[in-house]
Amino acid sequence: MKPYQSIPIIESGDPLTAIPTDLFAIVTPHPYVALGAVYGDRLNPYFLREKVLQRLIAAQVCLQKVHGDLSIQIFDAYRPIAVQQFMVDYTFAELKGDRHLTAAETKQVWENVYRFWAAPSDNVETPPPHSTGAAVDITLVQNDDQPLDMGGKIDEIGDRSHPDYYANSPNPIEQRYHANRLLLRSVMEKTGFVQHKNEWWHFSYGDQMWAWQKNKAIAHYGRI
Repeated sequence: MKPYQSIPIIESGDPLTAIPTDLFAIVTPHPYVALGAVYGDRLNPYFLREKVLQRLIAAQVCLQKVHGDLSIQIFDAYRPIAVQQFMVDYTFAELKGDRHLTAAETKQVWENVYRFWAAPSDNVETPPPHSTGAAVDITLVQNDDQPLDMGGKIDEIGDRSHPDYYANSPNPIEQRYHANRLLLRSVMEKTGFVQHKNEWWHFSYGDQMWAWQKNKAIAHYGRI
């Protein structure tokens, strides 16, 4: 159980809404669909709660007022529990590889998985953030859809995924990575989002993680 999952949820009823793909850069094909994840009968897998989407659009406007040559690129947003389970299992298999693990080694691999992935819980009181429709994984791209270099890939398991990993580096290239991460965080925080403590790419509004970081008594979004 993650610390933020102790926050109670009072569901707001804010509807799940399709993200307008003409307003943002979108990763296509969807990364998890390409791996075999099934999102169901939706026309596309890119959905967020309506008020969360409005804040994401505001973040895009905020970004482009200062950097007209940049856009937010969406990697993933709403994630059904079945997709969460698929990706947790996929990540474990990737980390394990062809090795025959002892019980202790297996435990260590699972601990590494759950440092970054929320458990695909069916408990309505402890939903994975993405399964609430309130979390989004993003990066920044130039107008030619060339991503800014953040010094690591989305979903990378390791310390350099931490948002401030490069903060104290004396290397000018790594300082550029940090500046790019700071830019992403600043435009998202200006419109009310919070950043995952372990993931430079993950932001949310209104879910348990958001409530926990903002010292709110309740979260507004539960599992969909």
